[in-house]
Amino acid sequence: MGTIERLERALALFLVVAWRVTYLMRLGRTCPDLDAHLFFDPDEIRAAHLLTKTRMPVQPKLNEVLRLVARLGGFLARKGDGEPGAETIWKGLTKVHIAAETMRLLRDDGDADISV
Repeated sequence: MGTIERLERALALFLVVAWRVTYLMRLGRTCPDLDAHLFFDPDEIRAAHLLTKTRMPVQPKLNEVLRLVARLGGFLARKGDGEPGAETIWKGLTKVHIAAETMRLLRDDGDADISV
């Protein structure tokens, strides 16, 4: 980031990511029963369930998926832990995005031996 222009582009990207993480965190706390498909791609929802080795419900709720994502980021989800914070959601989203992109690439590759 040797120039002002590069720094400005990086900050713009960081602001968008920070906004999404904070938005998800707040909605997960205030409107936990919203449909997760409104905020996550189907591949992201499936990736969160696959990575945490949990069974995916027919209609996943926002807070359910958000807690799975946060668990991937280090949230322990113990009885007295409360709701996940921005840092664990951010770290978990990183893992979920990688897994979802991998699933898309495998599906688009058309390999008959792999069912994703």
